[in-house]
Amino acid sequence: MHTSVTFKRIDPSDALKSYVQKKVDRFDKMLESPGEANVVLSVEKIRHIAEITLTCDRLKIHAKEESENMYSSIDTLMDKIAAQIKKNKEKVRRHMSGDKASIKDNGITLTPPESTDDYTPEVIMEAIDFKPIDIDDAVEELNSGKDNFFVFSNARTERVNVLYRRKDGKLGLIQPRR
Repeated sequence: MHTSVTFKRIDPSDALKSYVQKKVDRFDKMLESPGEANVVLSVEKIRHIAEITLTCDRLKIHAKEESENMYSSIDTLMDKIAAQIKKNKEKVRRHMSGDKASIKDNGITLTPPESTDDYTPEVIMEAIDFKPIDIDDAVEELNSGKDNFFVFSNARTERVNVLYRRKDGKLGLIQPRR
């Protein structure tokens, strides 16, 4: 992982720089691809502030921590970043798994009557279970799958919405009127 350490209003120290590098290197195991970390260490009066921006693929994490000791600020900051990476990985894993048990095929098939001339297309009905999510999570879910639409319950409005991929590549959202 490429790490840059910047010192503000504090004397640059190789000990602090190597300590930060050692702490940041443990994130390599947690991330799927190489990342970049920008760490800023600063002092304001008696507050020792450690700030980090971690960038890796589509993941961007920013955190800031302050205490009376720079080493404790760095330790707490790294714990925060580790928790955010775990949370993001769990979220991606949960969305990528597709939760096959939530989509149920009832096996109900409507077939057109054979004796009439006017043909009705075959309709296959599927029942889905969905939980309330926000629009950003629905966009991630749509982009992670191969379907051109995603039906979900909007967490903000508590109404059923449909997110779909338009022919021009943009995303469309269908919401019921009030």
